[in-house]
Amino acid sequence: MPLTHARALLLMVLATLLWSIAGVVTRQLQAAGGFEVTFWRSFFTLAAMAVLLPLLRRRGLAGRVRGAGWPLWVAGLCWSVMFTAFMLALTLTSVANVLVTMALGPLFTALVARVALGHRLAPRTWLAIVLAGAGIAWMYGPQLRLGDGGSGVLAGTLVALCVPAAASVNWTVAQRSHAAGHDIDLVPAVLLGALLSSLYTLPLALPFAATPRDIALLALLGVVQLAIPCVLAVRSARVLAAPEVSLLALLEVIFGIALAWLGAGEQPAPEVLAGGSLVILALVANELLGWRARAG
Repeated sequence: MPLTHARALLLMVLATLLWSIAGVVTRQLQAAGGFEVTFWRSFFTLAAMAVLLPLLRRRGLAGRVRGAGWPLWVAGLCWSVMFTAFMLALTLTSVANVLVTMALGPLFTALVARVALGHRLAPRTWLAIVLAGAGIAWMYGPQLRLGDGGSGVLAGTLVALCVPAAASVNWTVAQRSHAAGHDIDLVPAVLLGALLSSLYTLPLALPFAATPRDIALLALLGVVQLAIPCVLAVRSARVLAAPEVSLLALLEVIFGIALAWLGAGEQPAPEVLAGGSLVILALVANELLGWRARAG
């Protein structure tokens, strides 16, 4: 079935909805925590991708992987950092804090591209960076006060920042490879990321404490929340424009906070809603203005 623009939009919305269940599902775990949560999710993602990849890349897979060279390994390492940091952050701070912090990815990418590739940043992007920074300060300022569990919030925030940082490096490497005439196949990179994350979190996850119910929930995350939506997003990105993908990806923040609120009773604080709204507004305005400028 050909992937039309409308179908690509629906697939991308579905991908963000599936991504957003991580917080509410994690809050249902009984005994698993920390690195064990990350290990099991990455392990089940690896198993799912091992099944999906041969179906999606039936011909020439081994040759493409061998010919990808070091950019594929860097992309895989970046994915592994994102997989690991995201789950660890969810165990340290609230779902809303993690998702809003992760939403800074496009601005991180713009800054890294400015340094590594020499891309000039438009004034609207600099303004978006300033507004997003103000929103983050608005969110975290009251939470970091002594006696409000500030150390846990700070640790969770620093871990969550690894996600947009790794994503920005991943995008920059992909752009440099594209400019050199060698596009990175993102689906094998996701599999490699799951493999690396599983390997370096396994020793830290022992001894296992997860109950059978925990393992079933983490299998759900590995397959339904990570492997399948990553494939859907990669397919959609072939049809959708980059601003469309960036804007639709922000739905994960809205869906994720709403699901954690309704399904786990994790009500975000007023400053989180206010500061997070400022961050999202800055990102949306930046993408829409950039899209309009390119169209003009």
